[in-house]
Amino acid sequence: MQREICIAGFGGQGALAIGKSIIEAGNEEGLHVTWTPSYGPEMRGGTANCSVVVSDEPIGSPVFEHPTELIVMNLPSLLKFEPKVVENGLVLVNSSVVTQKVSREDLTAYYIPCVEIADELGNQKVANMVMTGAYVAATHAVKPETVEEMIKEMFTGRKAKLVPMNIEAFHRGMECIK
Repeated sequence: MQREICIAGFGGQGALAIGKSIIEAGNEEGLHVTWTPSYGPEMRGGTANCSVVVSDEPIGSPVFEHPTELIVMNLPSLLKFEPKVVENGLVLVNSSVVTQKVSREDLTAYYIPCVEIADELGNQKVANMVMTGAYVAATHAVKPETVEEMIKEMFTGRKAKLVPMNIEAFHRGMECIK
């Protein structure tokens, strides 16, 4: 199993953090992982994307032209990267921001209202964790419990109060796929 994932959006939407979450969980599970970020000088509000490879075998190159899976947090990312997804690939769309549907009929698409769910939980910053949950549920690339443990390790000290909200956001994202 080798997954080549492109994750893209505006800076500040958490696209890079989604990628980091996936590779951290994959690494914890003993998988081979790479994470290659790319972002404009603007950071927040500019474009940001990352390439992630998760594999049960050694990875020959962290670079790929055609992702097996695409996670988009904004419309420019959908328009730019959808044509590159492999035939019969997977696309997850932040439907809170992207109202346009995936145009290719050969792709499996899920529309996740990340921002609405994050708002319901009280903090738009957890929208990326909603999408991470949706990705995990759609692909089973890593185990949900591994991501939950990673969240607990990520938010310690004064930030420990953020653990329940992030875990709830992750679960709500998973529920969007069921």
